Amino acid sequence: MKRIITTLLLFCALSVNGYASEGVELQSADIDLSNKESLQRGAKNFVTYCLGCHSIKYMRYKRLAQDLQMDEKKLLVQIAPQNAGIYDQMFTAMNRHDSEKWFGLQPPDLSVIARSRGKDWLYSYLKGFYVDHGAPLGVNNTVFPDVGMPNVLWQLQGQQEAVVKMVDGKQVVEGLTLVKPGTLSEKEFDDLVTDLVNFLVYVGEPMQLERISLGKYVLLFLFLFLGIAYQLKKEYWKDVH
Repeated sequence: MKRIITTLLLFCALSVNGYASEGVELQSADIDLSNKESLQRGAKNFVTYCLGCHSIKYMRYKRLAQDLQMDEKKLLVQIAPQNAGIYDQMFTAMNRHDSEKWFGLQPPDLSVIARSRGKDWLYSYLKGFYVDHGAPLGVNNTVFPDVGMPNVLWQLQGQQEAVVKMVDGKQVVEGLTLVKPGTLSEKEFDDLVTDLVNFLVYVGEPMQLERISLGKYVLLFLFLFLGIAYQLKKEYWKDVH
């Protein structure tokens, strides 16, 4: 029984860490789903920098306004793209033909990317772009080698170069160094990425906080019911012997 529990815990840890098994040490994303201001900033950043290529087709602006505690008209003005309706889904304006022509394939929908990859993977990925003149788009990524996506945040972050070392005859990226500063400081950029990851984690499961809160009461009920069931079992079986 102990071995089974240990195996399950190990499986859960690997699932939470996402793609950490690839050998890349992921940075920790310090997110807070209860921080509505962070989610609002993350939504704005997503629309500004990501929605041009990526959709969130399972999310509507009306649901966003409700969960982020924003007035619907205010959300349409401050966050949603121009001419968006409150009942619209968060679809990208890029069509399939153009995306396949420019990138070779259609950029994926990001509705559940946080559940698929994990928050730490997303955080490390968005901070992990570096200059690679041999790559088709001129950049590469520490956690997603040969990435087919440009660094859309490069003006904010600046340009990074890889610090490489030789391991068994292969070049391995040991770290990144900032060679050209962006418009944001390192802390400001980290905060922006944190807000963006926070928003994507929320999008992957909008009811997560409610589920966790309700789960406490469910567990309490199960423990109480276990005690009642045990006492009932003793009462039923006491005359059998």
